[in-house]
Amino acid sequence: MIEGNFIVIEGIDGAGTTTQTQLLGKWFRDKGLPVHLTREPTDGPVGALIRQALKRRFVVAGITGPRPPSWATMTLLFAADRLDHLESEVVPNILDGVTVVSDRYDLSSLTYQSATAREGTSESVVDWVRSANSRARRPDLTIVLDVDPEVAAQRRRDRSFTAELYEENTLQQSLAAIYAKAETLVPGDLLVHIDGNQSEQAVHAAVVRAVMKMRGE
Repeated sequence: MIEGNFIVIEGIDGAGTTTQTQLLGKWFRDKGLPVHLTREPTDGPVGALIRQALKRRFVVAGITGPRPPSWATMTLLFAADRLDHLESEVVPNILDGVTVVSDRYDLSSLTYQSATAREGTSESVVDWVRSANSRARRPDLTIVLDVDPEVAAQRRRDRSFTAELYEENTLQQSLAAIYAKAETLVPGDLLVHIDGNQSEQAVHAAVVRAVMKMRGE
């Protein structure tokens, strides 16, 4: 059986990764092609713990009182969740000929943890995060939705959810700058940038074009 493809959609918070994952899944289904949609953090046991940390409900002891887990701890939690994700969900589907579309993958770890690290150089942090994820299967295609931080911030406000751990505006500006050169973080991967400031359907059309090109259609 021919293996399915592994496609990842990335971007800062408010970039539209979840929306575009859902739209791409519908595109595959409308063509009668098998597709499985997933996300990171996952709904597994480690992913559930990460989601609690992102919602500031999971804290650890600090010198000045309870605090969120450090960037290094988060890196290891994300890596553990990712390997479980691959073994239990991603790889089995791919081997069954199903295309897997993931809302975020290891590029999120490389981006977010390098932006939040408080020690070492950015190069040393990236190297360490890469090492923690060295057993992660490479995607066939990574799509980065580049969005102006102000646009993404307005989208987050429109959702009216409580801001999560990484959703502070200054940090999101730093993340947008890192995502703009994301190909340097995953050398050798097929990565496509798409202007995420466009309308939802315009972004979807660009995503589909990138996927069709990857598939040789």
